Amino acid sequence: MSQSENEDNLKVSVLASGSTGNATYVETPGHKILIDAGLSGKKIEELINSIGRTLKNVDSLFVTHEHTDHSKGVGVLARRYGLDVYANEGTWGAMNSRIGKIPVGQKHILPAGQVQSLDGLDVESFSVSHDAVDPQFYEVHYNNKSFAIITDTGYVSDRVRGTISDADGYLFECNHDVEMLRMGGYPWPLKQRILSDTGHLSNEDGANGLMAALGNRTKRIYLGHLSRENNVKELAHMTVQTIMQGHDLAVDHDFALLDTDPAAATPLTII
Repeated sequence: MSQSENEDNLKVSVLASGSTGNATYVETPGHKILIDAGLSGKKIEELINSIGRTLKNVDSLFVTHEHTDHSKGVGVLARRYGLDVYANEGTWGAMNSRIGKIPVGQKHILPAGQVQSLDGLDVESFSVSHDAVDPQFYEVHYNNKSFAIITDTGYVSDRVRGTISDADGYLFECNHDVEMLRMGGYPWPLKQRILSDTGHLSNEDGANGLMAALGNRTKRIYLGHLSRENNVKELAHMTVQTIMQGHDLAVDHDFALLDTDPAAATPLTII
């Protein structure tokens, strides 16, 4: 295989994932994109530099929903680097006043259930159940590889499972341990919100959603959006691994189960 063929890959780094901020970097030979920008512009610059890349080469930013931990840096990055920004109409309406002015030519509407094609990199949007105006997540496709992100949803519907089934890689939500959340210090209305069908997936829910979605192609699974107060990496990882192994899935043999961090990027990796 020639060097040029060897480099014709889909590469991903989860720059940050957690209740304090989220951003994922996706790279092909022709395009460099971000999915969400939920940290300060300065922090996202630091994170992308830590994997040997620069925001100067990023051309597009896809926003999942308006919550600050997904949209905080959208405005500053769009203005500073001239990024094309994609979101659905509801998300634009909800975040416009928070992110400042972005030139009209950089603002693009991508409804749920649609695909935005960027020279062979296809970004497919799909709706999820979360307490935002119109939340949607994305699965990217390139060169017969795919990577699906779903980190803010109260449950994984049959429709979503069908959309993201048998991806080569996933960034999947494991937000909280149910008992830690129930026994923790959050006000009861907030606990109810997190546990609801428009809240977040628990570690067990994330494991069950993964089991329903993954397939023979799946090789890398990142566990994401862990709550700072109601979860820890080791517990999320152990819970998911135990449940999946109980269903005869060969964790860390057929596929890798990987952790993410709210303040440190995962290595840039071929999917």
